[in-house]
Order: sequence, then C-alpha cells, then structure tokens
Amino acid sequence: MSQNITGIIDHTLLKADATEEQITVLAQEAKEYSFASVCVNPTWVKKAAELLKDAPEVKVCTVIGFPLGATTSAVKAFETTNAIENGADEVDMVINIGALKDKNYDLVQSDIQAVVDAAKGKALVKVIIETALLTDEEKAKVSELAVKAGADFVKTSTGFSTGGATVEDVALMRKTVGPDVGVKASGGVRGLEDAKAMIEAGATRIGASSGVSIAKGQLSNSDY
Repeated sequence: MSQNITGIIDHTLLKADATEEQITVLAQEAKEYSFASVCVNPTWVKKAAELLKDAPEVKVCTVIGFPLGATTSAVKAFETTNAIENGADEVDMVINIGALKDKNYDLVQSDIQAVVDAAKGKALVKVIIETALLTDEEKAKVSELAVKAGADFVKTSTGFSTGGATVEDVALMRKTVGPDVGVKASGGVRGLEDAKAMIEAGATRIGASSGVSIAKGQLSNSDY
C-alpha cells in the first residue's frame, strides 16, 4: 500500500470495552504500517504515548467531549489540557450539536475556541461536526465556525451516531473550509476503495478502525 494513504490514517479504537492488550496491538500496528496516529479514548492516552515513544512519527490522538459533544466548554478545555499533559498530539472534539441546531452560533464557536485555546499550539485540533445529524446548511455553517475558531481540521463523524462519512459531506466540507484546513473522514471507511473515494472528495485524513484492512486493500466489517 502506498505511503500516501497509510500516512493519513488515524488508526482508531474508541470502544468502551477496549483493553490494554488491544491498545498495545493498535500501537504495534500503527508502527508497522506507519499510520498517522492512533486515536484512543482519553484514559488510554498515557499508555499509547508510552507504547509509541520509540516511533515519534506516529502521533497520539484522542477525543474530547466524546461522543455527544454535550459537556460544557470548560470541561472540554480541561479534557484537552489533561490529554496533552498525558501525551496527546492531536485532539478530536465534538461540537455542541444542540447549540448549532438552535442557531446559537456564538456558543458553537466559543466552544470550539475553548479547545483551540487549551491546545495552545501543543496539539492539532479536529472538530467533529457529526454530519449525520445535520442539514447541508448546518454542515457548511459549523465548518465556517471551526475555521474562524482556529481549528486545524473539520471531521465528519464520531462513528457512534446514526451514520458516518459520505463522499458528498467530505466534498461539501472541503468546499467550505478551502484548501488550507484539513478534512477528516471517519465512520464507515471500511476498505481501500472507500478511503480513495474520500481522498478524491477532499479528505486529508481518514479515521478508521480498519486501517490494517485499508493498508492491505481488503474490506473490513467495522463500523468506525
């Protein structure tokens, strides 16, 4: 598999019942296939950082306000600070979806800004907008707000809602944010052809638990 695809995959394990043994395997696979990062829940950040200390090219990614986005901005900021202290290089935060539905755009933007400020150049910030719950107008609006708040990426999905990434959503997000902000497709990217389609639509990062299958050109049954 070409380096340009494996090198943009966030190798992901966010299930509630993930064990230390599974996190260890995840890190080993990330090193073997030169994935961009491992993406784990905050409780596993320190362990992942230890496992990857001899592979600085593989980053440690974690999630903030996950999976609902319904914690307060202060809590999201604290989670971000704590994750960075534990070794996180990248944080994927979930927006306040209800506030977006209410058109409370100031709150949505300030919520993202709280995480961006907490990261303070120490970690990349990706903003999960949960496309399956949004109209196209809402997808475009929140993508704009993420850019205004200084986020590094917009991301389609948590993988824990009613749907995952689609080519159409990735294209819309890319059109909205322009060429200089990253777009991460996550949720339902199960194989190489899925990954290629997302990249063609404008994705610059792929979030998947099926990273090894993608690298091998196979199809995975995983939902995330």
